Amino acid sequence: MLRFREAWAGDWPALWTLMEPVVRAGETYCWERDMDEEAARREWLPGPAGPDPTLTVFVALEPATDCVIATAQLHANRGGPGAHVANASFLVAAEAAGRGVGRALAGHVLAEAREGGYTAMQFNAVVQTNERAVALWTSLGFGIVGTVPRAFHHPVLGPTGLHIMHRFLEPAAPADGEG
Repeated sequence: MLRFREAWAGDWPALWTLMEPVVRAGETYCWERDMDEEAARREWLPGPAGPDPTLTVFVALEPATDCVIATAQLHANRGGPGAHVANASFLVAAEAAGRGVGRALAGHVLAEAREGGYTAMQFNAVVQTNERAVALWTSLGFGIVGTVPRAFHHPVLGPTGLHIMHRFLEPAAPADGEG
């Protein structure tokens, strides 16, 4: 069974191993394809006085080896009056694809968001051609509330849309004997 925990600074080499191929491919995130490792670290991991105090980074660990095979960020989508809506980003190791790792990590992050007091989750830029991600989020109750046409330049397929996806987070069911 996968184990989840908050990321530690010492996880960075493993996180960069997950992130670099995604950065270089340029097919699923609005990141510069030549982003260097230090810029990637600032993008993914919170610093001591990071720009987003709501940011929490999680890792999923391979059961047999305790190696990091996926990671996710969770933070407020916006501040102030929009701070009750969460946002998240996910990366899964290529060798773990198709094994339910992303779905399990998404379940963990959704539960953490709910426990953190968020009432909804919104994704601002799901690449329309990223069919696996769109299918996963749809299966987890997210709806496409809009698509910004030709907002993403896919390196192979050319201009494509960015979906804005949303779902409400229902309160967690009380544990046995509670409420």
